[in-house]
Amino acid sequence: MKIIIVGAGKVGELLCNDLSNEGNDITLIEENQKVLDQVLASSDIMGLVGNGANCEILKEANIEKADIFIAVTQSDEINIISSVMAKKLGAKYTIARVRNPEYSSQIQFMSDSLGIDRMLNPESEAAFFILKNLEFPKALNVESFSGNTVNMLEVLIEENSYLDHLKLIDFKNHYFKSILVCIVKRNQEVHIPTGNFILQAGDRIYVTGIQAELSEFYKSLGHSEEKIKSVAIIGAGRITYYLTSLLLEQKMNLKIFEINEEKANLLSETYENANVVWGDGTDSTLLEEEQFSSYDACISLTGIDEENVILSMYANKVGIKKTITKINNSSLFHLLDFSELQTIVTPKKLIADYIIKTVRSFINSENEENIETLYRLAENRVEAIEFKVPEDSDVINIPLKNLNIKDNLLIAYIIRNNQAIFPGGMDIILPEDRVIIVTTEKYLNHVNKILK
Repeated sequence: MKIIIVGAGKVGELLCNDLSNEGNDITLIEENQKVLDQVLASSDIMGLVGNGANCEILKEANIEKADIFIAVTQSDEINIISSVMAKKLGAKYTIARVRNPEYSSQIQFMSDSLGIDRMLNPESEAAFFILKNLEFPKALNVESFSGNTVNMLEVLIEENSYLDHLKLIDFKNHYFKSILVCIVKRNQEVHIPTGNFILQAGDRIYVTGIQAELSEFYKSLGHSEEKIKSVAIIGAGRITYYLTSLLLEQKMNLKIFEINEEKANLLSETYENANVVWGDGTDSTLLEEEQFSSYDACISLTGIDEENVILSMYANKVGIKKTITKINNSSLFHLLDFSELQTIVTPKKLIADYIIKTVRSFINSENEENIETLYRLAENRVEAIEFKVPEDSDVINIPLKNLNIKDNLLIAYIIRNNQAIFPGGMDIILPEDRVIIVTTEKYLNHVNKILK
């Protein structure tokens, strides 16, 4: 597919690398020559210096031939204007990143009235991700499918857990018949396990199931009473703006630390019920004065990744049971040991995964998306994908045991009429079903591609 990307920031660079690796024809538009050259040096793409909201620049990039246009500059206004122009000049599908909280309540109206196909807000998405992860404090990560019909938890198998040395077939037969252990990360290896796989302490496992059954599984790990009732947030940026609203709706006891007086005052004025402390959230003396250690969860959302890592480690040290750490710089994952951290949120990855889902959908579908949800897990080595099954699919009306599916691929769940089906060998897939698959196979863009 021909894809034009405007903006070579963190998200733009990530998209260029990921989408070019998937075989797409990428043209990147960026005003700063030096920044453009840096991205071009690491990606097999075309580059063009200029303003993405300039009609002549768009024409030079052959906008009329673009299948997808993506605007992710630092300016919401440029993203909006360039997307509108791209659509008028012939781009088939347009995506604009819009981050300003002032626009948040108007995104759907703006999208409809301006003709932009998708308007995405990474900070808002990050806030919802954080909220989901507060529900299971000991879970390392929580993802959802089909509007929370099915969820996926990442948990650590601890010493003395009943899961240690348990064969997966026994897990199904004796414990949870409708929960699937679909990924096991052991040291640096990632497995899509079969029934004979034996779990070990220290494994990080991803399990899928419906909410009620996952809650029972979670309780079986000894976490039944660990509900989050109070949250301390360090940093009052855009994510905090959206998250504060969500947490207040949940009646959370909330305290926010912000070193910038203007930001602190603005948040306090916006949310009268929020307890906003103007001060340095990395100052241990201030944290002690404000009884930081008494909170159930610490969410580190400053603009400096290293500060966030240190804050979460400190929170662990003083006994806070849930930490969520914002990290934007992916290189840190390779430089630091994150064993002391729990949940990590990376806004640019959330948006990149969404855009990649959209791109893959439109490779095989001109009129509607066939991929409902896509998550790249375990350092992007595994993908969990929710496909919408078309009427002409090769997988329909065939018992699952007779489907010749690819190796290292699991059919985790079938969702039919908003009801989750934990599939057995005799179950079949029907048109309009949603099928959740977990695989190490790369770049799947259609449910038919699960077959050999």
